[in-house]
Amino acid sequence: QVQLVESGGGLVQPGGSLGLSCVAYGSSFSIGVMGWYRQAPGKQRELVASATIGGSTNYVDSVKGRFTISRDNAKNTIYLQMNSLKPEDTAVYYCYARTWSTSWGQGTQVTVSS
Repeated sequence: QVQLVESGGGLVQPGGSLGLSCVAYGSSFSIGVMGWYRQAPGKQRELVASATIGGSTNYVDSVKGRFTISRDNAKNTIYLQMNSLKPEDTAVYYCYARTWSTSWGQGTQVTVSS
């Protein structure tokens, strides 16, 4: 199984920035897609951003222009740079990686509050 190790997250004021990282260990197959989901209390989990092995990316509309996902295939690492953060970005963020199945990180809390 693929182990996903996340870092980053924390408390930040509105308008501030945070960076999240996720490293995949132990993959025996090419990881076609890596990305981030988030889930806020009382809301369904939503896909925030994803990146394919070929470099294609997508974003949920609410974060376009503020968040940037990048991928280092050699290191099996993804990075999510979050700028101009808003209170509605508050959620638990989960890294995922997809081969023939999907692996999940443990989640990291992002809280945007003054």
